[in-house]
Amino acid sequence: MKDYTAPPILWKDRKHFLWFPWSFTKYSLDENRLYVDTGLLNTRHEETLLYRVVDISMRRSLAQRIFGTGCIVLYTKVDVSGEIHLKNIKNVETVNRMLSDLIEKARSQQRVVGKEFYDSGDYDGDADDFHGH
Repeated sequence: MKDYTAPPILWKDRKHFLWFPWSFTKYSLDENRLYVDTGLLNTRHEETLLYRVVDISMRRSLAQRIFGTGCIVLYTKVDVSGEIHLKNIKNVETVNRMLSDLIEKARSQQRVVGKEFYDSGDYDGDADDFHGH
């Protein structure tokens, strides 16, 4: 029988308000998946396989820099929304690097190359053009 024990969580945080983690949005990450849990009474659990992430960006407003937080946006080709926002998380630079490394590792393990995410009409070779930047 297959072992269904969960891999260890490598990172977790909550969406912050200023520098306080007062939120019902929780983020966690293991070596293959990103989890987003939202809500108090009605809860929602979403998970994304890291190899499905096409691109990643980090954004920090002046207020976020002052309070030591930032946002990471993950662009996916196969998920419903296409974008996953990790809002107002602390240590955003470290988390961004960790995510980037884990995404590359997961894509390598799954033998996924970029062209598998794009059909002929969406992609011409430049990731920035794909997202409309």
